[in-house]
Amino acid sequence: MTYIEIDRLEFTYEDMLMHFELAIEREEFVAIVGPSGAGKSTLLALIGGFETPQSGRVMIDGVDVTTLAPAERPVTSLFQEHNLFAHLTVAQNVGLGLHPGLRLNSEDRAAVAWALDQVGLKGLEDRLPGQLSGGERQRVAIARSVLRKRPILLLDEPFAALGPALRREMLMLVLELKKRNGLTVLLTTHDPADALFAAERTAFLAAGKVVLFGCTSEVLSSDRPAVRDYLGT
Repeated sequence: MTYIEIDRLEFTYEDMLMHFELAIEREEFVAIVGPSGAGKSTLLALIGGFETPQSGRVMIDGVDVTTLAPAERPVTSLFQEHNLFAHLTVAQNVGLGLHPGLRLNSEDRAAVAWALDQVGLKGLEDRLPGQLSGGERQRVAIARSVLRKRPILLLDEPFAALGPALRREMLMLVLELKKRNGLTVLLTTHDPADALFAAERTAFLAAGKVVLFGCTSEVLSSDRPAVRDYLGT
């Protein structure tokens, strides 16, 4: 059975009518690539529940989640702005993923420690974000997402501000977490190198539609005009 099914989903943004259809398997890593304004972030927002479609359905593991709020879906999202609070420690920033008021019991604190260990930040619990490197701050944001223990991870350009080496490091971390925790991952990116490195399959979007979906290397070497124009080939 298809794990995530985007079934005839329609959404209007400004004057563009977007129409999405996509089928994603369990524990798959899918990249979503395409030019600015193609609808990449909108597609993730519809899956995550941050936008409501005009028609169509979002199905996850056979359940229609189209009308469910983000917190009711088996999904967690990580955006480019990871929103760490400068006055809170690493552990507290991660703990916000469990309780916005940070009223954490011993079980919650153990879960925070587990999440920090997952991303290689054990021992940095009491540091402030300003005392961390850019990569470490990104790891805190990833730990907060992993802490929720949702099976689907949506990554909306979270590494766009990082240099190539650090981007690769973060993608390697996500791949490790995917394998370790059985995650299904969707990543929007402007950089085809990200897709080639991490994604088994890639969806290429243009003008609010999925125009090509398949093996990453085949999609990015396609002779379709939209792909060629985007890659400059």
